[in-house]
Parts: sequence; structure tokens; C-alpha cells
Amino acid sequence: MNTLSYLNNEQQAFPPTDQALTEPNGLLAVGGDLKPQRLLNAYYNGIFPWFNDNDPILWWSPDPRAIIPVGQLKISRSLRKYLKKQDWHYSINRAFEHVIHACAMPRKAQEGTWITRDIQAAYTALHQQEKAHSIEVWNGNRLIGGLYGIAVGQVFCGESMFHIETNASKAAMVCLQQHLLNANFTLIDTQLVNPHLTSMGAQAVSRNQFMHQLVQLRDKAVASHCWKSKEVSVEL
Repeated sequence: MNTLSYLNNEQQAFPPTDQALTEPNGLLAVGGDLKPQRLLNAYYNGIFPWFNDNDPILWWSPDPRAIIPVGQLKISRSLRKYLKKQDWHYSINRAFEHVIHACAMPRKAQEGTWITRDIQAAYTALHQQEKAHSIEVWNGNRLIGGLYGIAVGQVFCGESMFHIETNASKAAMVCLQQHLLNANFTLIDTQLVNPHLTSMGAQAVSRNQFMHQLVQLRDKAVASHCWKSKEVSVEL
């Protein structure tokens, strides 16, 4: 039976993901808090928060789920050609707070953002615990694109990306995949299917398929010190 659970600040356990509602798709629980341990518990179990500023905290596990197997990111010939012409450089975990703040800026035709101040504070706390990570794209000293997410074993759970120059968010995805390949990751969880991610290779799988992969990968090791703050090069 699909039911909606209500969490309090003491209750750390989430209900099984197969109890999520079908309408709205994937809504599993309401309430609780955004403390690091609860957030980590959520991602470990295939759940993520998503809510607007005036809403209670909403927890989701949609069906289907969008994923990109590491190594299967689609880099079009035109994108590869475009990026080769740019004098951009890349980094890991050099500017996490700047990236999440930029991701929180409203997009065109959007009145607000789900990346509230509470969300920014919560994920910054996870970053300080070396659990949340960012990829940055720079044009000189100017941050022009990036993304952030959570590492769970050999799964990288992408949260959001941004760009202020054409294709800079796609460049961040290219950098992310190269880094994940080098660090022995297996899967990128992109959560929801959308045209932008589909064009880059995201594929829809059932929640059961995703959960099976997550359970297989969430306790597996990756390369040590792979999230050390550093400049990185991207081969195209």
C-alpha cells in the first residue's frame, strides 16, 4: 500500500521506497530535519529532499529514476569541438559554497528556487564533512559553471548544476565523468528525467532497478583521497 509517512526530529528511519506515492510521483515522507546524518541516511536509501521555501521538508524516491552509468555520458561532436576551443580550467571542491549559491539562483521563468538557504546550509555542512562535493568550471578567475552532489559508495548523486556561459554546465558534467572514471565510481544518479540530461545520456530505469544497483554499490570503495580539493585537467 502506498502511504505518506510523517517524520519528526527524533525519527531517523525512512519508510521503504516502494511505499512512495504514485501521485505526486515519488513523494515518500514529510517533515524531519536536514541534519547531516538524516541526509546521508536518505541518500544511502535512494531518497532525496525537494521542496519550496514555504513548504515542509518533502522526501522523494521517484519511479522511474534517471541515471547515467559512468562512462556512458554522451559528448556530442559539436560539444567536444566547442569545449576544445575554450580556454577554461576545472577544479574539484575549490568553491563548493559558490557553486551551490549559483545553483540556487532562479532560472528564467522560475519565481523561486528549491535550493533554499536551509538547503544551502545543510549541504555545506555535508561538504565540510567531506560528503558533498563540487565540480567547478572557470574562465580565468571567474566561476562560469559547476555542479554539486553527494557521494555514496560508488554512486554520485547529482543535485544541481549551473552555467553563466554557454555549455559550462555540460563541461562540468564532462569533468565529473572523467573524475568518476578515475576514482572507480560506477553510477551517476541524476534523479529526474529531463531533456537536458537525456541529451547527455541519462536513461530512465525503474525505482526497483535503481535500488538494486544502489544496494550493490553504496558500500563499495572508491579511490582514496579522490575528493581532495585540486585543479584537474579534462581530456576531450
